[in-house]
Amino acid sequence: MRQELPVLPPTLRVMTWNIHGGVGPDGRFDLDRIAALIARHRPDVLALQEVDTRGRSVDCLAPLQGLGIGHFAEARTIAVPDGHYGHALFTRWPTRDVVLHDLSVRRREPRIAIETEIETPFGPLHLVAVHLGLALFERRRQAMALAALAKRTGGVPSVMMGDFNDWFSFGLVSRAMRRALPYRTRLRTFPARRPLLRLDRVYCSAPDMLAASFTDAAARAASDHLPVIADIRLPVALQPATIDSDGVGAPEW
Repeated sequence: MRQELPVLPPTLRVMTWNIHGGVGPDGRFDLDRIAALIARHRPDVLALQEVDTRGRSVDCLAPLQGLGIGHFAEARTIAVPDGHYGHALFTRWPTRDVVLHDLSVRRREPRIAIETEIETPFGPLHLVAVHLGLALFERRRQAMALAALAKRTGGVPSVMMGDFNDWFSFGLVSRAMRRALPYRTRLRTFPARRPLLRLDRVYCSAPDMLAASFTDAAARAASDHLPVIADIRLPVALQPATIDSDGVGAPEW
């Protein structure tokens, strides 16, 4: 006698972290310790904010490139003769149609969202990586633009993640994005030494997508933010596994 077993949706791991330019509380630039902590969690998708090469050779990014998360997109919000500053997205799987959306507000620091569709083994995932502004009025405009992006996914599961700089539990960002991406992490990440504010988040388009989320207090030695790590479920069309009555798996032929 065969018994059908439910097939649990597969999960992938995403991680977002504001790395403070690679400079820790000791004032030392060290991307090796940043990379070591990231490698410990083995993310499939990684968003990093405040990636900064200014005043250094571009070779300083080698520890991040050495993580082996092979597909890469970046948003250079500041570019000067001696380097650049911005945020970056790494994924294990190919991306399609990477688009950089200018979210800048006049007279404020430039802001850009990275939008793409990731071709995961479990199906497509719409993903947006962000680092929003510090002023209330600019975050309001940026959040409304992000909510509009989330509504244009054509039913593809959607995740947005990054540093939203919104320190209110029911602030402007949350209210603007609630209908499009109503489910999010609620971890305190800033300041890293004694986290009080939920600045760094992962937003999801469906309630069953967010399987788990956590942070890593060890990151306080490397940045002024803690990372957010989340396990995301994606729906997949698989035939249910079957077992014989003695518990041994039976082939489907």
